[in-house]
Amino acid sequence: MSPVIIGLLGFLVLFALLACGMHIGYTLAFVGLVGMCVLYPFPAAMTKMATVPFEVIANYNFAVLPLFLLMAQVTFISGFGADLFRFASKLIGHRRGGLAMASIFGATGFAACSGSSFATAATVGLVALPEMKKYGYDQRLAVGAVCAGGTVGSLVPPSTMFIVYAILTGTSIGKLFAASLIPALLTILSYLITIWLLCLRDPRLGPPTDRISARERFKAFAECWEILLLVIFVIGGMIIGWFTPTEAGAVGAAGSIMLAAIRRRLTLKMLGKAFMEAMTAAGMVMVIMMGAFVFNYFCAKTGLPDACAQWIASLHVNRWMVMSVIIVMYFLMGMVMEAPSIQILTLPVFFPILITNLNFDPVWFGVIQVRMLEITLITPPLGMVAYIISGLEKDLSLTTVFKGATPFLLMELVTMPLFMFVPAITTWLPTLLSRV
Repeated sequence: MSPVIIGLLGFLVLFALLACGMHIGYTLAFVGLVGMCVLYPFPAAMTKMATVPFEVIANYNFAVLPLFLLMAQVTFISGFGADLFRFASKLIGHRRGGLAMASIFGATGFAACSGSSFATAATVGLVALPEMKKYGYDQRLAVGAVCAGGTVGSLVPPSTMFIVYAILTGTSIGKLFAASLIPALLTILSYLITIWLLCLRDPRLGPPTDRISARERFKAFAECWEILLLVIFVIGGMIIGWFTPTEAGAVGAAGSIMLAAIRRRLTLKMLGKAFMEAMTAAGMVMVIMMGAFVFNYFCAKTGLPDACAQWIASLHVNRWMVMSVIIVMYFLMGMVMEAPSIQILTLPVFFPILITNLNFDPVWFGVIQVRMLEITLITPPLGMVAYIISGLEKDLSLTTVFKGATPFLLMELVTMPLFMFVPAITTWLPTLLSRV
């Protein structure tokens, strides 16, 4: 039996075990180990199995993940996310659809602290939905805006999905973060335009609130300006080269703890809970990464990625056709699987084909991949952010959430092709910074 056939069988067994409900990290490690035992002598396979976990844990670059997760947990527990929405609502709430727009801004600010779409949607939703309900907002517009804001989470640095992508592919985390800034801003702008158009067609969807005095706005800004400054310092310092991504994570974690302590929003019990939650999440990702590295090593040894690349080359199709097919595959997979699982399963095969053989930019592809997986978070039938939002209120059905998210999904038909076919939107800033 040829190594390529063994590789294909490995993928079939992997998908079968995942369909049975096995943990993805353990499944990847198991299939990778068995595959290595088939390809090589048992002692050699076991040696690789023993060294991979140490390589993952001892890798300095991996420290960036728990540090940014700790920053996210401290920001969440201390209530800075809610403050960001309150400031945005006082700033533009008096306009039609202003509170819905404020939820987008609030989600963006919190996403820049946490990098998590799930945490962003839950935090902003708990504050924004009751406020919009109070002023008579249409329920579908309210939940749609919160859902859309939640999808910005993994596009705004620091992003866990970008970190996983960088680790799996060897791409610069700093360049990925820099490349995501302009697409993130354009996505936010497209969501604001969507809200404006909906309220222009039917002003009853988003009634304006009372105009707030300048003093009240300044008071709201005073509650959150430190965390905004910290985010700008951490992300900006990392992008322009003041410190490495790991150092940026340390600065962000330490800075968020200091700010929360100074504001007297953080007790020792809360800090302990933040550490525990961050370490639990990081541990889960580490287990998945260990399994992924074992499976990726097996996949590389089978020659499956090279075989796929040669097969695609033999078809003599345009490289953009190949990219379009892969993007559609990501969209379909994202509706039934979790984003990190999709990254780990597909990148060992897709990345060599697209980058090595078809000469696509790895930073550009990283942004496209993350954005496509983010869109599926509010796409039926398994839009995880939609499920989170529907669970925030008892009278909120999942159908209502998906209907509310539909106008924002339609706007992606404009922005995603723009990001794909105008690569300079993502590559311009990293190229500019590399010359400085």
